[in-house]
Amino acid sequence: MSKAGDASSGVHRGAPSAYDDPGTPEEITRRRFMANATLAIGGVIGLSLAIPIVGSLIPDANSKGIWSPLDAKEYAQLDSATSTPIKLDFTLKGKDNYLPEQDSPEYVWGIKVDPAKFEAKRPNLFKKGSPAGVPYDVITMNFVIMSPICPHLGCRFNWNASANKFLCPCHGSQFNFDGTHEAGPAPRGLDPLPLRDQSGQAEVMWIHYRSTTPDRIVVSYLA
Repeated sequence: MSKAGDASSGVHRGAPSAYDDPGTPEEITRRRFMANATLAIGGVIGLSLAIPIVGSLIPDANSKGIWSPLDAKEYAQLDSATSTPIKLDFTLKGKDNYLPEQDSPEYVWGIKVDPAKFEAKRPNLFKKGSPAGVPYDVITMNFVIMSPICPHLGCRFNWNASANKFLCPCHGSQFNFDGTHEAGPAPRGLDPLPLRDQSGQAEVMWIHYRSTTPDRIVVSYLA
């Protein structure tokens, strides 16, 4: 192509185009600063949005759960029981961070205890602030309420009268009358639940603890 043709096209051989020219050092520094500032601002905004979103998905272990009344007739049986656990039915009410309001049938195991002997058998439960303890009264009116969920992998255990033990059918964990772990892969003893007397009616709070760990970590207040 002729020199005239090159001139008329406006292209000068050997001259850098606007896309190739990196600019002066000052321009490069300015662009780099703006890019870093944009990334930093975006990160702060993203973090500010992520914290409440993630927080809404994690149950608050310090918040109050839902109190549900126990079956009155069964609770009366618990009052007269000695060395036999009583299965206590109730309707679980309320909602957690994920589910709408609901009512569902549930049960727990109640035992009548001698407070001093029970605490001597399971001292870790009474160490408030300890990972193995609980932040509420374990014994209420000489009763202890046990969650029916095995702390190994979440199966439901049952009381076996002939063996005089709680037995988990899934993996063979065994627990004594007071909930102490005796055999099998469970990492801790049975989990107690809060119990209270509300205007003459016994009420229990359902708490689901994390399995496979010796610590008692709240997962949710509903099943």
